[in-house]
Amino acid sequence: MGSELIIIPIIFGAIFGVFYLYFSTRNKERLALIEKGVDATIFMKGKQQTAPIWKVLILNLALLLMGIGLGVFIASILYNYTTLGEDVYPATVFFTAGVGLFIGFNLTKNLDKE
Repeated sequence: MGSELIIIPIIFGAIFGVFYLYFSTRNKERLALIEKGVDATIFMKGKQQTAPIWKVLILNLALLLMGIGLGVFIASILYNYTTLGEDVYPATVFFTAGVGLFIGFNLTKNLDKE
């Protein structure tokens, strides 16, 4: 029972540490560039060409849910008409969800090109 109490703060500490290092390093790099006289518009260069985040989230969430639904459907067909057993459900669901996310990744790249 004591190990659960130790693991949770370690996980939150690790997540906090990663974000802290990322933002503090980014801030130091930007300050160093500004001190050298580099124009501040280089920080905004990539942000104007990307698709809005809500489009990317909706696209990926929709494809993930469609992949899960398709996985459950295919798994039920395989379970009823083959001798694979119930182990086919997680494998099929995870596979089709992964395929849906991969398709979403490729479609997100196409959104960024537009």
